[in-house]
Amino acid sequence: MAAPDLAQISDVDIDSDGVFKYVLIRVQSAPSSGTPAGESKEIVRGYKWAEYHADIYDKVSGEMQKKGYDCQCLGGGRISHQSQEKKIHVYGYSMGYGRAQHSVSTEKIKAKYPDYEVTWADDGY
Repeated sequence: MAAPDLAQISDVDIDSDGVFKYVLIRVQSAPSSGTPAGESKEIVRGYKWAEYHADIYDKVSGEMQKKGYDCQCLGGGRISHQSQEKKIHVYGYSMGYGRAQHSVSTEKIKAKYPDYEVTWADDGY
């Protein structure tokens, strides 16, 4: 079971429309000295403003570290979000971080957008 404050971190935060880069990040409560690693969860973040996947990761990991969490980028890709058609497609990879596990990202997105058609593919860039 995740720590209460870990549960307060949104699983998915993506722009409402368009095609943009995204990263899959593992957020982990920082271990106390001498204790095993704390609880963790994966989060999806994707924004149109980001020129590089690292831009998203750097911003999010900086915010999380201020709250006392450790972060690890698990990979990236792209998201096509068509809000009018209620469709989200996850695909591609990040040159710097490699391909995210799109199946994990899609499950999290489906939970946030239950009335959407959410698909993924390993092809494309």
